[in-house]
Amino acid sequence: MKTEVARIEDVKRDWYLVDAQDVVLGRLASQVANILRGKNKAIYTPSVDTGDFVIVVNAEKIALTGRKLADKVYYSHSGFPGGLKEITAGKLLEKKPEDIIKKAVKGMLPKNKLARHMLKKLKIYTGGSHPHDAQQPKNLAL
Repeated sequence: MKTEVARIEDVKRDWYLVDAQDVVLGRLASQVANILRGKNKAIYTPSVDTGDFVIVVNAEKIALTGRKLADKVYYSHSGFPGGLKEITAGKLLEKKPEDIIKKAVKGMLPKNKLARHMLKKLKIYTGGSHPHDAQQPKNLAL
């Protein structure tokens, strides 16, 4: 018996719609990362992008447990001396709520070129509407 290896042309991509209202960030990110990787499919192959597209709406209504709004800090560096910047999760949620979900999902994907392709299939929007109605996304209950 031989192991079947998925090819890019064999992959059928679906679209999923996730409502992030009152959903804990880590639980949402782990399930979205699995769908982006394609681990929910029988055709899953680690070296091929077999994942589906995911649309996340209501990003500004995501839930963080404990004191993470005040205590969780995201860092970035400009590359110059003294260029370390930091922002708390609460301020990032007010300023760019899409980024907090994107950073969480990116951390759960593999660290390689394939992950960058997978992350492009993640569409995050504030509010309840999105421009992808033509793709007929399936609702995904978390």
